[in-house]
Amino acid sequence: MLQIIVSLCHYWKTFRPRGRAVLNRSLEVRFEQYGEVVAAALSHADRKQPAHWYLKGLLLPGGRKSVEPMAARVHPQNVRSAHQSMHHLVADADWSDQALLAAVAAQVLPPLSRKSAACHWIVDDTRFSKKGVHSVGVARQYCGRLGKTDNCQVAVSLSIANEHGSLPVGYRLYLPEQWAQDTVRRKKAGVPDQVVFQTKTALAMDQIDSALATGIAAGVVLADAAYGTETHWRDQLSERGLLYMVGVRSNTKVWWGSHQPAPMPPASPKGGRPRTRPMRDSAHAPISVHEVAQRLPARTYRQVSWRQGSDATLSSRFAAGGFVPHTIARHMTSSGC
Repeated sequence: MLQIIVSLCHYWKTFRPRGRAVLNRSLEVRFEQYGEVVAAALSHADRKQPAHWYLKGLLLPGGRKSVEPMAARVHPQNVRSAHQSMHHLVADADWSDQALLAAVAAQVLPPLSRKSAACHWIVDDTRFSKKGVHSVGVARQYCGRLGKTDNCQVAVSLSIANEHGSLPVGYRLYLPEQWAQDTVRRKKAGVPDQVVFQTKTALAMDQIDSALATGIAAGVVLADAAYGTETHWRDQLSERGLLYMVGVRSNTKVWWGSHQPAPMPPASPKGGRPRTRPMRDSAHAPISVHEVAQRLPARTYRQVSWRQGSDATLSSRFAAGGFVPHTIARHMTSSGC
C-alpha cells in the first residue's frame, strides 16, 4: 500500500493545477477519485472505507505511520474500530497487489507520458532494516540504507521514470532460499504455497515481461551491478529487444581492442549446428572492464556532475567506448558508442 501512495504523491506533485484555492479543491476531489480507484482494485466493497483511511493516514502529518496512530488521526471518534478494519485490510485481507499497481498505473502513466515521451525502466531493490526474525523474508543480507550486512527485508521493483516523475509498476518481496525451504516458518508467516524461491534478477525479469505484456512503452532499462553483472540477464534483455544501460563489476570480461575471440572454424561438410560460443586460446582471451578502463587514453575521460549530494556535488570521470560481452562470438568492429 505504501508504494501506491508514493505513486500518488508523485502524481499530485507533478500534475497539480495552479492557484491555492483551486489546488485545495482539486486535491480533495482527486483524492476521493483516487480512493475510488483503489477500492475498486481491492475487489470488495467493505474495503473502501479502511482503504480511504489508510491512504489519508499516510498523507497526513505525523511521524508514525503504523496502523494504530494513523487510526487515531483519521477517525478519532472510534479509534478501535478504525484500527481493526485498517489492520485487517493490510494484514489479512486477500487482494492482488498487481491489480492495485495496474489500477494506479492506468491513472498515472498517461499524464506522465504526456510530459515526456522518453521514459526509462529502472530496476532496483529496496531494503528495510528489521529487528526481529518473524517478518516474511527477513534475513541477514546487505542493507544499502545502512551500508553494511544487517537484518533486513528486500523488495525488487520496476519503475517507469522520466525527468518529471516516476511510478513503480512492479514490486515484489524477495524470499531468500532459506525461507523458501523452511515449511514451518512459511506456514507461521502465512507465505502462500505458490510462492517459490526466485533470484532477484528473475523477479525483475518477471516484472519486465509483465510490463511488456501490459503494453507499456518500452524504455531503456537501467540497473546497477547487482543485476547488470549477470550475463544471462543482459542476454534476456537483448532477446526482448530492449536497450539497456547497466552497471557491471570490474572483473566482468569483454572482447576489446586486440583481445578478440579466435576465428570460427569452417562449417562441417557433414552439416550440424554451427558453433555459436566464442573460441578462446592463449592468444585469444577476453579482458576485464577494469583493464579496459586503465588502458583508455586520459583524453577520453570527461568529468561529469549529476546532482548535489548531502555533503558535496556528486561527480566522477566517465569515458565512452565500444566492446562486446565475452559470451558473444563476434569481433568488435567499431569503437564508438
